Amino acid sequence: MQIQVIAVGKIKEDYLKRGIDDYKKRLSKYTGVKIVEVAEEDIAARPDYEVKAKEAQKLLKYLVGRDSWYVVALDRQGIELSSENLAQRIESLMVAGKSSIAFALGGALGLDDSVVNSADLRLSLSKLTFPHQMARFILLEQLYRSFKIIRGEPYHY
Repeated sequence: MQIQVIAVGKIKEDYLKRGIDDYKKRLSKYTGVKIVEVAEEDIAARPDYEVKAKEAQKLLKYLVGRDSWYVVALDRQGIELSSENLAQRIESLMVAGKSSIAFALGGALGLDDSVVNSADLRLSLSKLTFPHQMARFILLEQLYRSFKIIRGEPYHY
């Protein structure tokens, strides 16, 4: 399995960088993980819809033409899954021969509809609102938890 996280913006906070690096290292036991960062737009310089559209163009460069990839858009309007259900989804994809999953994470304003509508799954991490940098950390932790669940290893209680 290969996982790619395509995210708007760079992680600025040192504690998040350390946490993300830790979960990337933990995940490497189970799967390859690549994080691609695209530049975020200045949200004060233009209307929200233009910012999201510009960021979407950058994200879609990494998603278009990847028919073999299962694309998940992180979107607050998406479905919420328990950790067990996320693990089941990932395991089902592996069994079905889908060896690559791409997760698209938007910037401060979220994802443009062009990204959300092109995804195979719209996933919400929670009804709570998180900074987009924190969402990346939470996603990696949940992916690690999913692989522990799939393998029947202790971590998830």
